[in-house]
Amino acid sequence: MTARTPRRTAARSRIAAVGVLAVAGALVLTGCGDQTNAGEKKSGGPSKSGNALFAKLPKEIQDKGTLEVGTNAEYAPMESKEGDKIVGIDPDLAAEIGKKLGVEVKFTDAKFDTLITGVNAGRYDLAISSITDTKARQEGLDDKGKKLGKGVDFVDYFVAGTAVYVKKGNSAGIKSFDDLCGKPVAVQMGTTYETALKDLSKKCTDGGKKAVDIKSFENDTEAQTRVRTGGVVAGVNDFPVAVDLARKAGGGNQFEVVGEQFEAGPFGIAVDKKNTQLRDAVKEAVDAIIKDGSYKKVLEKWGATTGAIDAAAVNSGK
Repeated sequence: MTARTPRRTAARSRIAAVGVLAVAGALVLTGCGDQTNAGEKKSGGPSKSGNALFAKLPKEIQDKGTLEVGTNAEYAPMESKEGDKIVGIDPDLAAEIGKKLGVEVKFTDAKFDTLITGVNAGRYDLAISSITDTKARQEGLDDKGKKLGKGVDFVDYFVAGTAVYVKKGNSAGIKSFDDLCGKPVAVQMGTTYETALKDLSKKCTDGGKKAVDIKSFENDTEAQTRVRTGGVVAGVNDFPVAVDLARKAGGGNQFEVVGEQFEAGPFGIAVDKKNTQLRDAVKEAVDAIIKDGSYKKVLEKWGATTGAIDAAAVNSGK
């Protein structure tokens, strides 16, 4: 979801697609793991007493009792809008992480390409939005190596690949990513798959073929609309998102996924580089939900267990 930049890890676990999804705006997710309307009071929230991980949080997080999290709720089944709620894999995992840390997790829906800068600026404590962990993002670089910001650290919690989806019927006969040379293709700007398309375009021209006609849009919904209306022959997205889209949109009659997922890599929770105390506490919380089985239960709920990891990692992206 996703600022998303090039993913170059070799083989990403295959992910079973799933579920419906999520909300715009701000929403408080308590450690109980459910979603409520903004402003609604909860009983039985996260417990601080005797919580070893709560004691490891920065004092300012302890004092306010809340983690402010930026997301871009357009990526079912990872995170998306459902009525006035943000639902999906990431919100559910965040709620479990909040429970371990003894704090509430408050999501704010924002544009994807503002999430990392929002973490750097202090608007969010974390960004959780299917963000692929890459060296470029860790170092604050764009796809040309230009310095854009301070960069962030990532706590990696999931794996997924990239997929090509087309309008149902696939009239252009697209079978793989390499078939996109010379074709108009829709993608969300600032994502890893936009970078992947730029890399493919260079490969196309180096091989004597026409460049990919990349159509970049501010949000993923616009890219999907362009594919659905025939303005482009294909779109590119995270594999679980593309499969869920194909299964759900128009009752499964609007899109189809072609070929295999590619460029597998880790999804990470973005944390400001100077906030290593929060980063390390979040990593411990991810490891704790993996150990107690709540992590697996969330992935089972959304049909995404093949994206599971055995242990959290920091900055494992390439």
